[in-house]
Amino acid sequence: MTSPGNLSSPSRRRFVTGLALGGVASGLGLLVPGKGWASAGMTAPASLAGSDIALEIGTSTVNYTGASRIATTINGGIPGPLLRLKEGTMATLRVTNRLSTSTSIHWHGLVLPSDQDGVPGLSFAGIGPGETFVYRFPVRQSGTYWYHSHTRFQEQTGVYGPMVIDPAGPERYPSDREHVVLLSDWTDMDPETIYRRLKQQSDYFNYGKPTAVDFFRDVRAKGLGEALAMRKMWNGMRMNPTDLSDVGGAAYTYLMNGRSPAGNWNGLFRPGEKVRLRFINGSSSTIFDVRILGLKMTVIAADGQDVQPVPVDEFRLSVAETYDVLVEPTEDKAYTIFAQSIDRSGYTRGTLSPRPGMEADVPAVDPRLWLDMRDMMGAMGGGALSGHDMAGMEGMDMSGMDMSGMDHGAMAGMAAAPVVRHAKTEYTPAVDMHVDMPRTNLDDPGIGLRDNGRRVLTYADLHTVGGATDEREPGREIELHLTGNMERFMWSFDGVKFSDARPIHFRKGERVRVVLVNDTMMNHPIHLHGMFSDLETPDGGFQVRKHTINVQPAQRITYAVTADNPGRWAYHCHLLYHMEAGMFREVVVS
Repeated sequence: MTSPGNLSSPSRRRFVTGLALGGVASGLGLLVPGKGWASAGMTAPASLAGSDIALEIGTSTVNYTGASRIATTINGGIPGPLLRLKEGTMATLRVTNRLSTSTSIHWHGLVLPSDQDGVPGLSFAGIGPGETFVYRFPVRQSGTYWYHSHTRFQEQTGVYGPMVIDPAGPERYPSDREHVVLLSDWTDMDPETIYRRLKQQSDYFNYGKPTAVDFFRDVRAKGLGEALAMRKMWNGMRMNPTDLSDVGGAAYTYLMNGRSPAGNWNGLFRPGEKVRLRFINGSSSTIFDVRILGLKMTVIAADGQDVQPVPVDEFRLSVAETYDVLVEPTEDKAYTIFAQSIDRSGYTRGTLSPRPGMEADVPAVDPRLWLDMRDMMGAMGGGALSGHDMAGMEGMDMSGMDMSGMDHGAMAGMAAAPVVRHAKTEYTPAVDMHVDMPRTNLDDPGIGLRDNGRRVLTYADLHTVGGATDEREPGREIELHLTGNMERFMWSFDGVKFSDARPIHFRKGERVRVVLVNDTMMNHPIHLHGMFSDLETPDGGFQVRKHTINVQPAQRITYAVTADNPGRWAYHCHLLYHMEAGMFREVVVS
């Protein structure tokens, strides 16, 4: 296989940027452009509105890379149609399965009855071939959301789409125009093949692993002793300092509203207008870092919930999250919307412009950075790797990241860090790392965004308008650890994969605090179905209401949940291959 790390090779360049006319083939049932979409000379997905909407899940031929593939699509398109609902109405969504296998649709972030949530095995049996399932539920919220299949890897093959719920009253932050910007990842490979290769070799798709060139560069920058110590440390742990994404650009073409970078999705504006952009990360496995060259963005909503406005240059959009931003382009020119993958193996882009077909300069992706001490050791690893840090790690048991070998002098100032409780089930071959003193701060933008010279959004910047809807102090606390064996591609909660785990029980009406400790060096976007999660500050105050919370490496976060929605609910990492590998639990509210 030719290394995709070489962006100058024609095959790699075509795979990263895609084809200018890539996507769903013409004549496959895509309708006229709808509100919120714009396209440069291409057919746009339909926008379906009202209280009774029909959707069909079937197959279509797509071509993003020069090779035709069969995709699983909704109403013939990738993504599926933009659905516009209205707060305060009763929604009826009729989903017909034209596949030869079972399917499903989950309405991500919507608070609805459990039998309408769309998770096979928990909410219902799934939608069989030739069957139509009628979802019917009251619409009790507004904002930007999305929907996707919850059946095996169908989300990866195209079953996803955007959803906007208009408020019953006026928008808190009015705009002159709006566009939905849905980011996703497409692969020509069968997802079952991707999963099998990850299980066989977890770094199969990682073309950013340290090389001899990197070693000699580090020798020049840090000296021979520190460069050798760094390699010795990582080799001793049998871990990879660039393990930022499971798949990446080796197998993915990144899409914006179903268009490859070469396809250049185009969103129009008139100079002087206030434009609302509804960003959705509908990918299966990719965390994106988003900025608009030459424009400041003001974040006004997170996961469909209005927040106090925050001006930023850039934000990280983890899988399944949504952010709404306002921009005010005043010049008669084009602006590039740039979304690069967290592992810097590729990007997608589109253009805001006053006329169709325009484009602006596309920047190079940022350098891929190594994970550092805070991503490995939490509160004990205050910053980037240094010779002193590595020398202090030589006495450590790398197999379990046990901190007993650390010089006690390094513990100074760490008394305030929480001491976590590791379950007995974590001490098995399924878990290769434990973090005993995780960091709790919310003001870290994360690997690749720290000190990059731009104003980057963090969770500490987000404050939901109106505060918490339930001001009760949680009556009890549940602590769960995000665990895995990265080399074996095993993922779990507390070292127990879903097939071996018992359900988590919430008492109906209780206010419960969930504590999540990330014992791995990867980000995990955790999604609780059926209820919102009130993310807390490190001292236990209310921060922001979300449906998906990204937990950074070696981080401890807490959030409060009001268990007011009875039923059986899915609770999982939204990295699709992590979920399928076992990082999934059932939550029962009764």
